[in-house]
Amino acid sequence: MIQRLTNLFALWTVLGTAWAWYIPEHFLWVVDGRFRPLGQPLVSVMLGLIMLGMGLTLSFDDFKRIARIPKCVGAGVILQFTVMPLAGITIAMLAGLETGLAVGLILVSCCPGGTASNVVAYLANANLALSVTMTMASTLVAVVATPLLTGWLAGKFVEIDQWNLFINMVSIVLVPVIAGVLLNRYFSKATKKIAIISPLASVIVVVLIVGGIIANSKPLIEQHFGILMIAILMLHVFGFGFGYFLTRVLGFGISERRTISIEVGMQNSGLGSSLASTPGFAAQFATPIQAALAPVPSAISAVYHVVIGSFLAAVWRRQMMEKSHDDR
Repeated sequence: MIQRLTNLFALWTVLGTAWAWYIPEHFLWVVDGRFRPLGQPLVSVMLGLIMLGMGLTLSFDDFKRIARIPKCVGAGVILQFTVMPLAGITIAMLAGLETGLAVGLILVSCCPGGTASNVVAYLANANLALSVTMTMASTLVAVVATPLLTGWLAGKFVEIDQWNLFINMVSIVLVPVIAGVLLNRYFSKATKKIAIISPLASVIVVVLIVGGIIANSKPLIEQHFGILMIAILMLHVFGFGFGYFLTRVLGFGISERRTISIEVGMQNSGLGSSLASTPGFAAQFATPIQAALAPVPSAISAVYHVVIGSFLAAVWRRQMMEKSHDDR
């Protein structure tokens, strides 16, 4: 039952976004600062819990898997941090996005793949082991790559405090993942029970984060709706498209091409939203309005990539079933 509910994450994201759009007050508590666990923004704490849950599903053997498929993982991670960031800066400049939206779009394009991509890879009958390994590898690389790339590319719009971004990546991503891996290693019996529900819990938390940002930013989204929707759609079209095309050029098998396409096209939008919502990141903008715009691309990105990814998964799964039927 839990697995089935988790696999419907695209539906929950769309429904949650619609709910937040029409009844914003139900989600505002996530982002309005009324709750600050341990003195930290609630969004950051929630994402840290997601990363902890990801760590609970990993073992030291999972890290060894990278050494067994270095070509696929290496190519996938390189594409993750080249195709999407270059697409992000290009679209931001060509679309003439306002500073807050441009920086937010670049930030989410520089984020690693999200755990939602693992569910899509499973639904698409792609290489699930490669998907999980790529998500893990890109998340670890992102601790350094995301601050560096965001600072370099978004620096054209506003001066980015890369050190602050790096500290946030360490505290929100690296520390919880490592804690989860260690808990899984030394308290395996207890963590196995938690790991059963952690994927579904992650889906719920992401929906809450996205819903909170949508609710809080509804007037700004309405003001920039047309160009914003087109820009973020193009970002993910480029990600999925080039992720597939370039791996085909490299001679990868169809399962690997589909997996890397999914990994490149699906960003960790929850991470982008959390980073853009931190006080330190918001302080970099000249006006509060620009700061408020920065998390918006990540929230909309979360909806886009799960819808596109789920559509591709359905198409690819059907193609595989038809091919299997023809081969009989």
